[in-house]
Amino acid sequence: MTLVSDAMIFAARAHDGMLRKGTSIPYIVHPAEVAAIAATLTDDPEILAAALLHDVMEDCGVSEEELAAQFGARVAHLVKSETQERCGDPAETWLVRKQGAVARIAKGERAVKIIALSDKLSNMRAIHRDYDRDGERLFFRFHQHDKALHAWYYRSCAALLREELGGTLAWQELSEHIAYVFADIPQISEQ
Repeated sequence: MTLVSDAMIFAARAHDGMLRKGTSIPYIVHPAEVAAIAATLTDDPEILAAALLHDVMEDCGVSEEELAAQFGARVAHLVKSETQERCGDPAETWLVRKQGAVARIAKGERAVKIIALSDKLSNMRAIHRDYDRDGERLFFRFHQHDKALHAWYYRSCAALLREELGGTLAWQELSEHIAYVFADIPQISEQ
């Protein structure tokens, strides 16, 4: 089997029985979509494997060492770069975790940014779809209920990804979803 096939099987097993937050959609659909988006930006099998595995450390308790042993140091590093550290009650630590994610994107290499863009686009597709159906109630499914903070997070990520990936269809689609969902949230201008 190929590295990508092995990663798909590993991710499917790790996420087995999990659902997307507030839905009945099997969780594995998300990493598969992230990898499919990443495949529009690169054909590097290590990046595609990391895209499939991007949530196994954060959500399934898989260690960086376990990933390195099975998929190599680069894949483990890329997954680690997309992993938000658990640090207490998720509702109380949301902002700290998202600030960390934004910082990792800011200093990340192109491979890290490809996975981040792919993940954020997959998330925003789901948010847009569910926002059309559920309206403002959608934000109560998340640890953070403040829509303005979600707007800050996704806008910050998109801004950091623009320089390197802004010319891609994936980034353009991400930008469109953000503009639609958060149209009622004013932009915070830099002073």
